[in-house]
Amino acid sequence: MTRRISVLGSTGSIGLSTLDLLERAQPGEFKVVGLSANRNVSRLARQAIQFDADCVAIADETCAAELKSALSGHDIDILSGPDGVTEMAERPVDITMAAIVGAAGLPPTLAAVSQGNTVALANKECLVCAGATFMTAVKRHKTTLLPVDSEHNAIFQVLDRDRPAGVRRLILTASGGPFRETSLDDLQRVTREDALAHPVWSMGSKISIDSATLMNKGLELIEAAWLFDRPSHEIDVVIHPQSVIHSMVEYVDGSVLSQMGSPDMRTPIAYALGWPNRMETPVAPLNFPELGALTFFKPDLVRFPALRLAREALEAGGQAACVLNAANEVAVEAFLQGRIAFLDIAKTCELALEKLSAESDFACSSGAMQSVMHFDGLARAAANEHIVNL
Repeated sequence: MTRRISVLGSTGSIGLSTLDLLERAQPGEFKVVGLSANRNVSRLARQAIQFDADCVAIADETCAAELKSALSGHDIDILSGPDGVTEMAERPVDITMAAIVGAAGLPPTLAAVSQGNTVALANKECLVCAGATFMTAVKRHKTTLLPVDSEHNAIFQVLDRDRPAGVRRLILTASGGPFRETSLDDLQRVTREDALAHPVWSMGSKISIDSATLMNKGLELIEAAWLFDRPSHEIDVVIHPQSVIHSMVEYVDGSVLSQMGSPDMRTPIAYALGWPNRMETPVAPLNFPELGALTFFKPDLVRFPALRLAREALEAGGQAACVLNAANEVAVEAFLQGRIAFLDIAKTCELALEKLSAESDFACSSGAMQSVMHFDGLARAAANEHIVNL
């Protein structure tokens, strides 16, 4: 039976991999209903025509006229602005691939959750910024939530969700990024190009920078706590440079189950698209004799304080994680623009957390959306103020 699907963030790396798999699927297996992008008009228009989408949405309203021109003569509904993306996400489908990067993905993903069908979650900020609100909505609407991040997808595959008492801890693996062996002194001089050159994964610029600072793993730590309902002390992070073991679950009897595979995001995406079945992918199989050694290291929290900040934010509760995420988004953008140094990213996040912790009791705030957006705004203002004064 044909499954209807929308892809939020179809022009980004996850969106492109998703559409690659849809193109390879059996004829009639999927019907693309909606596609959304931030401002990449040409790519969005090509995708909409190729996949005969019913609707497209462009988040940047200034691009609406260009998109309408590109789709002239095609019977495709065109929406624009953040509200337009959310409106598209509300259209009934069987599965939504939620792949918008950053806090901007929260409103449309919540709209998709409200349908009560399946949401494949590739936007970690939904849970980092509004974990309580988001998971409450998932339960209220009886939505099937499938994690797409390779680490959380790996845990989902090997976790005994029916017997959580048998689980001792979750172990998230991290490649360590391009600076795993870089000294603290040398980290002060790394460039934008250095930080974007990930040694294993091919990702968008925001996630590549987060991987270089280990903030990506910190956000995944927070996400795992909400997804699998585990406290901070039951979630560990280890550096695994080969990125072959994507994460592990340790049980109380000493058993450790892992999910392994080539470092290709099409594997976890395919798992979500095919669930509860599996679909074939073009991902290269592992060649065990050629793998050599699989190595693991403890993360260095002095050189990579972002991971420490994330755990502290998780344990503080309230809107601390929301503040961390918002400040990080501002700082990463400033780094990509050449306005701050690499090490200033984590410093900006830490100062925003300290400033808002001193000025307002975010640890006691509710998880309601108005509180989330309030602290998101405060954190962005605090981060920008710090950056201007550097």
